[in-house]
Formats: sequence, C-alpha cells, structure tokens
Amino acid sequence: MLFADLPLMKYLANIVDILLVWYVIYKLIMIVRGTKAVQLLKGIFVILLVRFISEIFQLQTIFRITDQVIYWGFLAIIIIFQPEIRRALEQLGRGKIFSRSSSREEEDQEGMLEAIFKAVDYMAKRRIGALISVERDTGMDDYVETGIELNSRVSAELLINIFIPNTPLHDGAVILQRNRVAAAACYLPLSESPFISKELGTRHRAAVGISEVTDSITVVVSEETGAVSLTKNGELHRDLSKDNFREMLTKELVTQITEKSVSPSRWNWRRKKNG
Repeated sequence: MLFADLPLMKYLANIVDILLVWYVIYKLIMIVRGTKAVQLLKGIFVILLVRFISEIFQLQTIFRITDQVIYWGFLAIIIIFQPEIRRALEQLGRGKIFSRSSSREEEDQEGMLEAIFKAVDYMAKRRIGALISVERDTGMDDYVETGIELNSRVSAELLINIFIPNTPLHDGAVILQRNRVAAAACYLPLSESPFISKELGTRHRAAVGISEVTDSITVVVSEETGAVSLTKNGELHRDLSKDNFREMLTKELVTQITEKSVSPSRWNWRRKKNG
C-alpha cells in the first residue's frame, strides 16, 4: 500500500509515533549529558565504526573481535551501570525521568548561586575586593579571552582564592559561563556614564560598563568598605544588605522562581564610599 493511500488517522498516528520516539531520544540524551555514560556512548560509537570499516575492507579478525564485543557488551553495560539503571527506573516509577534534565540545570544554577553568596559574604566581611560577572544570553567570549582561562567548576573556595590580594589572578574580573568559572583576571570595559559617583573606583565602573554592553549580572565587593553592589542593564545597585543581595541575584539568575519566592524589597541606595 502506498503511503499516500493510508487513511488520514493512520497518517497522523505515524507522525505522532515518530515525534514521540524523537522526543524520548532527546530526553535520554539530556539525561546522560554530563555523566560518565557519555564516554560510554562515545566508546560504543567507536566500536561500531571500527566494525563497519572492518566489514567494508574485509578485515575478518577485527570484524570478529568487534562483533563479540558488541554481542557481550550489552551484558557488560548492565553490570557496570547497574546503579545508574536502577536509579533511572526508580525515577521512571516516580514519573521524574523526563524532568531530570531541567532539574539538574536548576540544581547546578542554585549551586553556583550558593557559591557566589558564600564567597561574597566571606570577602565582604574581610574587605577583599572582588568583581564577578555572570554571563546570561549575550556572549562574553571576547572578554574571557582577555583573562586567564580556567574552565573550572564554580566553588566559593575558588572564588575566594582568586581574589586574595597579591595573588596572580586577583586583579581583574572573574567571568562565569554556564555555571563554570570561565576565566579570571579579565578586563571589562569601563563605563563613561557621568551619573556614576566620582567616589567609586575602577571595579564599579567596569561592572557598570559590562552591564551596558551585555545582559550580564555583575557583583562588586568594595575593598575599602566591604560593601556589596550589583549591576544589571547599566544600573548600579549599591550597598546591598546580605538578604537583599541574595534576593536580587536569585531573582535574576534562577531559571524557575517558585511561588514561595518573595518579590524584591526596596534596594538600599545609601551614598557610601565603596571604591
């Protein structure tokens, strides 16, 4: 029977069937992304490629070896990844298997926020100057290239160590991309706005400057007063309290805001020297 002769409902059912299969494949890829299962998939792909090439060029020995590896490989996968398979089945039973990718992204984002909160609180109490810029939609690769590439997992300890005075990386900005420390000692453009108080130093002008050309969120810790400020969309919010800083940064960076989130309270605009 020709495809065009199929009834309309059968035609639609085939389309839905294909879309569902692709959706499941996509979700499975999102689940294994960033886990050790990715390396396993790469290894399987290499074995299949070698088997395909050996079949074309009639390499009988290699073909038989790879054929046996594939034959027994599935049993090995079940044994090696037994904990991961069990965990996936448990999530399937709870109906959470397809929400894992988004929840993982949200967990990573919240982990990054906690690292920033802890590091900023530590540095503010000890008046350690800091400049941390978090990339959002607008790419910041041009500014990353001006610094020292790190590509490290975000942690409070790493951020604190970077900004310890008289260390090689403390002078400049840290740029965070996709929940990772992309680079340190980066140069950011200075704002030329005449509305910035002259009592503010280079860090604050750089924070405002980068917020004028990107949609990034930038945090500044003053080394003179320990005051914490935040910039976004060319605006400088100065001398934020600990609670207000957490509230603002969470509102701007967390992917999904729960119903329990409190709307931002008024921001503290005290004129206080914090260059």
